[in-house]
Amino acid sequence: MWACNVSNMREWWIHVGLICIPLVAVYLHIPPPQLSPALQKWHNAGEVFHFRGREIFYRDSYGALGSSDVVILLHGFPTSSYDWNKIWEPLTQRFHRVIALDFLGFGFSDKPRPHRYSIFEQASVVEALVAHLGLSNQRVNLVSHDYGDTVALELLYRSDQNRSGHLNFNSLCLSNGGLFPETHYPRLLQTLLKDSSFLAPLLTRLTNYMIFHKGIGDVFGPYTQPTDTEFWDMWTGIRYNDGNLVMDSILQYINQRLKHRDRWVGALTSTFVPLHMIYGPLDPVNPHPQFIRLYQQLVQRSTVTILDEHISHYPQLEDPTGFLNAYFNFIHSF
Repeated sequence: MWACNVSNMREWWIHVGLICIPLVAVYLHIPPPQLSPALQKWHNAGEVFHFRGREIFYRDSYGALGSSDVVILLHGFPTSSYDWNKIWEPLTQRFHRVIALDFLGFGFSDKPRPHRYSIFEQASVVEALVAHLGLSNQRVNLVSHDYGDTVALELLYRSDQNRSGHLNFNSLCLSNGGLFPETHYPRLLQTLLKDSSFLAPLLTRLTNYMIFHKGIGDVFGPYTQPTDTEFWDMWTGIRYNDGNLVMDSILQYINQRLKHRDRWVGALTSTFVPLHMIYGPLDPVNPHPQFIRLYQQLVQRSTVTILDEHISHYPQLEDPTGFLNAYFNFIHSF
């Protein structure tokens, strides 16, 4: 009788496997979603340049007449330059040129795999774009967010400490980036992807829109959640060129932050470049008050804007007006 039950169970599992294998095979080959009209418009307004044989997407808008000021926007993980869409037009009314790019592995840029993604390479991508646009001798204003904050610090190090940089800073405005490993709390899926060489290839393929929706929704405030269309636009940018399959490689930046903390935090604390931090205090990744207290303690030359208490990890999307007001006040202060 017992042997019969075991045999039946084995047969049942075989049937389940035979059903699941083709379903999983189909699931793993679900095509990426089509671009929404808004995302298609953003894509159409952009261009590409080549960096070491890879295509890098960027936007370059000419704006205010009578101004020579240039601002370059560096996005965060895991999204893209489209993160700046809500403040793009107001920036063009203030600056002569407004520029943003999709880092290698993000958005509409190439997403090679296998590839050793690094903050150092992304900083070189930015420098290459600056050279491509003929701005190597122009003083530029950088605005960065999250992952982009760390890229900005490497650029700052090259400019200030190493004197090998190809970007001349006029100012730097950071926002909600994990600058300090000791006050940075990555999400569970990020930790699994960056530290599990065995599980990572499976997890990148199994991560779907619902998992993404839950994860990204958790780092927005309860009253500032993206719309369904905005969630889909973010997910579409990730799925473009199979970007979901390189997430584990890109996430090595968290380990790089720890390894190179002295280099990047040192650049931040010693620079004389005008600095500002715009901070959404409900951020679970860089929580209040630990993060901002440490920032103010270590970066005493910087000014700080703490936005409303319900603003979380994506301040430029959750409170574009507050973000812009804070940034313009900073720009007009020096």
